[in-house]
Amino acid sequence: MKVIVIGGGIIGAATARSLSRRGIEVSVIERGRNVGGTSSGGEGNLLLSDKGPGDELRLTQYSSTLWPVVDAQLADELGPGFPSVEFERKGGVVVATTAGGAQPLYDFAALQRTAGVDARPVDPAEALLLEPHLNPAITAAIHYPEDAQVQPVVMTEALIASAKLSGARFFENETVLAGIRNPQGELVGVRTSRGTHHADAVVVAAGPWSAEVSGALGVPLPVKPRRGMVLVTSRMPHRIFHKVYDGDYVGAVGSSDAALQTSSVIETTAAGTVLIGSSRQQIGFDSRLTVAVLRELAQKALRLFPFLAGMSVMRSYGGFRPFMPDHLPVIGPDPRLSGLWHATGHEGAGIGLSVATGAILADLMTGAAPALDAAPFSPARASLAPFLDAGAA
Repeated sequence: MKVIVIGGGIIGAATARSLSRRGIEVSVIERGRNVGGTSSGGEGNLLLSDKGPGDELRLTQYSSTLWPVVDAQLADELGPGFPSVEFERKGGVVVATTAGGAQPLYDFAALQRTAGVDARPVDPAEALLLEPHLNPAITAAIHYPEDAQVQPVVMTEALIASAKLSGARFFENETVLAGIRNPQGELVGVRTSRGTHHADAVVVAAGPWSAEVSGALGVPLPVKPRRGMVLVTSRMPHRIFHKVYDGDYVGAVGSSDAALQTSSVIETTAAGTVLIGSSRQQIGFDSRLTVAVLRELAQKALRLFPFLAGMSVMRSYGGFRPFMPDHLPVIGPDPRLSGLWHATGHEGAGIGLSVATGAILADLMTGAAPALDAAPFSPARASLAPFLDAGAA
């Protein structure tokens, strides 16, 4: 079996690794450089804390069980000479900063516990034991021990290196222009800016550019870019020990509003820098950094950690999340075109969901039963039907 994966980010890399480890001949086609898109613009979040009961949470819980396994496998395969992927189950602390925000935070955590999430309410004094430099004026806090972190660029590079060890080939700076169909109308390859590639199946894993790619193949998918920005401080001794964010972040994640939304998401990296996010805004592929957005991120960060007022900002960066209108990723075969598969639309959860996405897609493509019911993520799901162009060629 031969499979083409379009996209050299973490979803494409995880998919290529899972497929190639099962003996499938995989070719990954990336229009730029691998790890040059969304995977290079994220914070490496592996979060359960921001998801309520439902299909995405179940997918996240499945992925959470896979992360330590994949981390150990990569260390064994690539050896000590390969940089650490910095996988760490550091845990999260979600706080309310207003009196009105306390009860909704407690209610959301209680709902999560019914779905098996380890969500532990802590009073402000206990929160300060977890995070001594946190603003003592917070009104409520929830501790999430299962939340984790990974270095997204290194992790993607590790998945690519592992896939190559199993025979996967990666083609950079090659743009997919159109699909190749056989006389029966099935997709059997792609035509690119450098030639043609033939395969038994094609997987679109192009993140926020998946709409463009699927459109070129003749079957549009309603993926939109959702812009985000992050501030990075200079290095300092570790004074933030978990991923800490304001409860407003949960609402921003689940919103479909195209307008700017910001909330505080703060953490320290292994290198000692502090990452300060997060923003969400649908403005197409406009990649310009906006001072007003960065100012808002900085102001909200100070509500959680006032000591940051004395720290220097080293740089800022941004990226595009692949937003789906029904807030679920697309994983599986496209019912409109035989031979076309999707692994996209994870929005801001793509890093965390990458290993589960690769495993599920490999199961489906090889006829194995996935460990998790994949039907809710199918391109044929009812919640996505209103957004699909049923008349596509």
